[in-house]
Amino acid sequence: MNLFSTLATFCLELGSVYIKSKEAPAKDVLKDLVEMCRGVQHPIRGLFLRSYLAQISRDKLPDIGSEYEGDADSVMDAVEFVLQNFTEMNKLWVRLQHQGPGRVREKLEKERSELRDLVGKNLHVLGQIEGVDLGMYKDAVLPRVLEQIVNCSDDLAQYYLMDCIIQVFPDEYHLQTLETLLGACPQLQPTVDVKTVLSQLMERLSNYAASSTDVLPEFLQVEAFAKLSSAIGRVIEAQVNMPIVGAITLYVSLLTFTLRVHPDRLDYVDQVLGACVKKLSGKPKLEDQRAKKQVVALLSAPLEKYNDAVMALTLSNYPRVMDHLDNETNKVMAMVIIESITKNYTCISTAHQVEVLFELIKGLIKDLDGTAADELDEEDFNEEQNSVARLIHMLYNDDPEELLKIICTVKKSIMNGGPRRLPFTIPPLIFSALRLIRQLQGQDGDVAGEEVPATPKKIFQILNEMIESLSAVPSPELALRLYLQCAEAANDCGLEPVAYEFFTQAFVLYEEEIADSKAQVTAIHLIIGTLQRLNVFGVENRDTLTHKATGYSAKLLKKPDQCRAVYACSHLFWVDDQDGIKDGERVLLCLKRALRIANAAQQMANVTRGNSGPVTLFVEILNKYLYFFEKGNPQITSAAIQGLIELITTEMQSESTAPNAASDAFFASTLRYIQFQKQKGGAMGEKYDSVKV
Repeated sequence: MNLFSTLATFCLELGSVYIKSKEAPAKDVLKDLVEMCRGVQHPIRGLFLRSYLAQISRDKLPDIGSEYEGDADSVMDAVEFVLQNFTEMNKLWVRLQHQGPGRVREKLEKERSELRDLVGKNLHVLGQIEGVDLGMYKDAVLPRVLEQIVNCSDDLAQYYLMDCIIQVFPDEYHLQTLETLLGACPQLQPTVDVKTVLSQLMERLSNYAASSTDVLPEFLQVEAFAKLSSAIGRVIEAQVNMPIVGAITLYVSLLTFTLRVHPDRLDYVDQVLGACVKKLSGKPKLEDQRAKKQVVALLSAPLEKYNDAVMALTLSNYPRVMDHLDNETNKVMAMVIIESITKNYTCISTAHQVEVLFELIKGLIKDLDGTAADELDEEDFNEEQNSVARLIHMLYNDDPEELLKIICTVKKSIMNGGPRRLPFTIPPLIFSALRLIRQLQGQDGDVAGEEVPATPKKIFQILNEMIESLSAVPSPELALRLYLQCAEAANDCGLEPVAYEFFTQAFVLYEEEIADSKAQVTAIHLIIGTLQRLNVFGVENRDTLTHKATGYSAKLLKKPDQCRAVYACSHLFWVDDQDGIKDGERVLLCLKRALRIANAAQQMANVTRGNSGPVTLFVEILNKYLYFFEKGNPQITSAAIQGLIELITTEMQSESTAPNAASDAFFASTLRYIQFQKQKGGAMGEKYDSVKV
């Protein structure tokens, strides 16, 4: 057999020389050579012999433009020669798997894989024959090659040769013979990786479509999407043991093809998603990590293509695909959607869009299937909820009525979020509503025909509902801040009863819910600062609120906190506006009360620690005296300031006072300020003239 192989090789070389001599037609010599090779039936020797034949005959084929070109049918003769050699080589290659005992099967498979290029070389030669036009490829080449691939019933050969067809022949040929090529896929062995074959085909066609807009009509003409979609359905149906991840991967590839070739056809996108839903229906929620990853890729593709999440909201099958994800992956996909919206500044501007969107991200705004928020990692949970909060800030419509509908829709979606979520999701919604209120300032009439009229009063009712739910969480400090924000908005709208009610709720929270001393200090300063800015209250209501504020200030746990809160209350009686309240006597009462508390704090420190501590509180009160003195409060005199300066100086020189560099520097800075005002001259200089420093 070795001798015959050697002789056959010699004959091939001899035949090559004979073709060059042109003493006989090339097609006849090639036909004889390919027939001669039948004599070597050993798989490996036969493969190498025929590979050598393909190599030496490559430049001697009777092709168009070749020096060996014969009559009109010479191209067909060249094709026939290559196809015949390919068929015989493939048979030898497939037969190789049956050589030797079963224990060396793995080694044989490895050898077969290494020899595959010998077979594929024939298809490369076919692809380079100039005379093989679309008609010949469609009628003669492709059917013969596919017939050999299907009939060989070998998974390695089928996968490799299908890949060769896709890579070797031109894209336009694939497009025009799509039905024939796809028709072979369901006939392949169940173990063949058809998804990769089809994915590569769709990728090539996508690149072809992207190369020029002129070819797009061809895709529509041959109905490429419909044929690919149908073929994928038949393949999935034929390969009953195909893992679910394989089927989803095929749909990802089809969707990628659709988005690149037919980006304007959202109905095609929805069809792909619908096919995926059909495949997943009747099955439990996905557990395979690879399958879940592919579903996320499938759902992310439209977002990445259009950079517009509104497009996804119009796809009826989009939420149906998400429903097949487990809770964790559902949240991952929800985060992808939110990130797309925030990154691209997508405008979600109707209540219907918001409703669909919040259905998609429901995994982030409420517990699903008994998964409690307490079980979640705190850092991840906070990141998720902050993303939802950013999303709520982006929901907007110029039409007040539609914006109010959006706010009501979001409120309905988030109110069942539970105690851990509400502190994240309610505040941004409240600020969206406050923004709407400021747009509507001055409008108090109902709009005819609207179920929920967009008037400030109506919106304030909704706000009150939301903050009440937040205070019940409980999150009293946050609720108090929001009540004060609403009171300020009601002030801007001139709604005194509404503003008073919000302040009342804030005080109730302060009294009943806020027990921590530090939180009380922060809360009372917020109350004082907000109340000082409001001008809507009449005398009676303002007196009631300021009395409450000063009373609570004096009841704080620590004396220094009491002192600072009380002197802050002095600003409630002197508002530096044209029509603002200016009650100098009550300002002075607050400052004197603060001084008494500061003195009591010094005495307590002296008893407990053996020294009276720094004089910081006295210096702070001195600065308040200077502020009101400059504002023209007649009750604050230069004599009072002089007396306070002397008091501080005496305290600092006292042996019981603990030295404190910060207090000393603060007092020195204050004295320098007084000296500066004295030297500046003018009316202010005259006021300070009697103050000695």
